[in-house]
Amino acid sequence: MARLDCGTPQAPTVVNERFSDTYAFPGLKVQFVFSCYVIKHGDDYMLWDTGHSMTAPNVAPKVSVVDQLDKIDVKPDQIKYVGISHYHADHTGQVDSFPKATLLIGAREWDAITSPKPAQGVNFKPFEGWIRGENKVEPQAIDKDVFGDGSVIMLRTPGHTPGHSSLLVKLAQMGPVIITGDAVHFRENYDTVGVPSFNFDRAQTVASIERLRKIAREFEGDRHHSA
Repeated sequence: MARLDCGTPQAPTVVNERFSDTYAFPGLKVQFVFSCYVIKHGDDYMLWDTGHSMTAPNVAPKVSVVDQLDKIDVKPDQIKYVGISHYHADHTGQVDSFPKATLLIGAREWDAITSPKPAQGVNFKPFEGWIRGENKVEPQAIDKDVFGDGSVIMLRTPGHTPGHSSLLVKLAQMGPVIITGDAVHFRENYDTVGVPSFNFDRAQTVASIERLRKIAREFEGDRHHSA
């Protein structure tokens, strides 16, 4: 698995204003970064999230996802799956660069994207090929074992948006890694269950964070048992 740089905002963000409704961190500013991930599974590749579009003002990545993949000799047509954590523009901006990939996305995200009148904040435009039925999509109502061997699992973590997903990746050397997407924006959200004021559903967000914590604890326990 490798991380790709998918954009960076200009200035650190004050946490308490919008990103933590417990107001536990007065004065704290966090530098957000926007990440995409490429996962190699045998001869197959999966891309998780596609970052900002190249034209997004102030936050666009300097190098496109396609060009970053090219540096590791991976072409767009080699991407078997493109997984999207949720429908916001900072996670979906370059998805249309991968029309041959099967789109994996939460069912409620897909419902929002394909709505006759998508709600504000639903970045439906890059999905037009999938909406028209020209590209393949598999909306997920529950967790999905992507490759069928338990190594990469889409986790249902609603709250930030109605159908938000996180990704569990079991790496040979590092062990299990959970890519939370925006289920938690940064460590402070995870530790104190501070929920952004703009999230879709606070109770679902808290439940999803607790689910991620339990999964992480299970793997910590497995590590200690095998040590």
